[in-house]
Amino acid sequence: MDLLPSAHADTFSRDNLPPAEQWPEFLLDGFDYPEHLNAAVELTDRMVEQGFGDHVALIGNGRRRTYKELSDWTNRLAHALVEDYGVEAGNRVLIRSANNPAMVACWLAATKAGAVVVNTMPMLRAGELSKIVEKAEVSLALCDTRMMDEIVACAKTSPSLEKVIGFDGTANHDAELDRAGLDKPVAFDAVQTSRDDVALLGFTSGTTGEPKATMHFHRDLMVIADGYAKEVLGVTPDDVFVGSPPLAFTFGLGGLAVFPLRFGATATLLETASPPNMIEIIETYKATICFTAPTAYRAMMRAMDEGADLSSLRVAVSAGETLPGPVFEEWKEKTGKEMLDGIGSTELLHIFISNRFGSAAPAQTGTPVTGYQAMVVDEDMKEVPRGTIGKLAVKGPTGCRYLNDDRQANYVRDGWNLTGDSFIQDEAGVFHFAARSDDMIISSGYNIAGPEVEAALLSHAEVVECAVIGVADEDRGQIVQAHVVLVEGINADADCIKRLQDHVKQTIAPFKYPRSVVFTSTLPKTQTGKIQRFRLRED
Repeated sequence: MDLLPSAHADTFSRDNLPPAEQWPEFLLDGFDYPEHLNAAVELTDRMVEQGFGDHVALIGNGRRRTYKELSDWTNRLAHALVEDYGVEAGNRVLIRSANNPAMVACWLAATKAGAVVVNTMPMLRAGELSKIVEKAEVSLALCDTRMMDEIVACAKTSPSLEKVIGFDGTANHDAELDRAGLDKPVAFDAVQTSRDDVALLGFTSGTTGEPKATMHFHRDLMVIADGYAKEVLGVTPDDVFVGSPPLAFTFGLGGLAVFPLRFGATATLLETASPPNMIEIIETYKATICFTAPTAYRAMMRAMDEGADLSSLRVAVSAGETLPGPVFEEWKEKTGKEMLDGIGSTELLHIFISNRFGSAAPAQTGTPVTGYQAMVVDEDMKEVPRGTIGKLAVKGPTGCRYLNDDRQANYVRDGWNLTGDSFIQDEAGVFHFAARSDDMIISSGYNIAGPEVEAALLSHAEVVECAVIGVADEDRGQIVQAHVVLVEGINADADCIKRLQDHVKQTIAPFKYPRSVVFTSTLPKTQTGKIQRFRLRED
């Protein structure tokens, strides 16, 4: 595939794109962008030019910010990044923060400066951050001053991470980056990046726990808005978005930043997006579009029974885990509206198969979004008969490009993206999710790699052996279950379970801890000594 010339002085991203023969086929008809495209300019300055200056862009931490304020703020920060911290086009800039307007401003500012942004979850520990920093050769990190410890610890041992700059994630603008931006001009000549320049590295843990970086171009950020958000959601400037996914996930960045800002709408951002907090936002700001997992919708429906008013919502998007039929039915009964299920992946940036209003039904994922094609195939990439389970293969305007990773050859075959999901396509052409094709555990919308949890448990002095699987759970879709062989003489009791759970929470991101611990004297193994996790799942 011929790429336009890059504006990056630091050529790391383009140098580490997969070999051309391993790229998926890109279907770009209808997605026409100029050769020079800076996604952050399109979402801020361009919106002001189009007359949205006084529209509220972001709400969070007790403040509303208009498009004009967001444009000025991000331009000042971009000046600071370039003039005070030496950011060059193509440098990787890591951002560590919960969901708040300051995180969005940092992302946009770094993008305007031509940087390649790596958004990370606040729950990640130093060891997990180190893998990301090392893989992306990150030189600068911007971090909410309320959560500096882990990134500072990571920087101490990192050969590439030279600077960690604090920003104020509250509404006070009282941190180093904020002060550096205070006296800067509100106009900034953004780097004229190519539409084919990498803008974002989205990290996905993969089943091994070894992170993979998915590489997304400036044009890709526009595509997900101009495809899914326009066609399926029908976003207008009157919409108000709310949701729970972290901005560090491409699902959250799309749903809570790119989509609203592309259409002059409003995003409300919550650092703690619990169902009660989301309900409060929906009631206060009359939110119209919600992105969250079925678990949260369940809790919101219980609140409706107690009198919560969610009538302003016109769109409820469910993703992150399978939408159970009863949740769909109850939502429709209570609100008179269909819930939209869909599937996306970090590799393809956002949702590529979705239900539509008027044809949504329980236990179906829907049909391809504008620009995408999908089919269900066998091991030889041949389409299977309708009604037969097989592997999902997708192609469209976005697709998988891993940063310097052998696993590219597994994800892309014959120009198609193989998502690792098993699906059935029915006679009407509608796609139905069957299962993940690998050992990934999906719990409350979070992807958890079993081997990573095992490694954390094995670092505890009382554990001899362990195997981690996902088991079905009514509320979370799946939970992490650890089967543990203890050192002789240790009591297999509730105190031991708590010690092991606390240890995992201290070692890796707390949401990955095993909610169920089963003690056993032996684990099922092959003759060569490999643990047979499938036998634990069967049991």
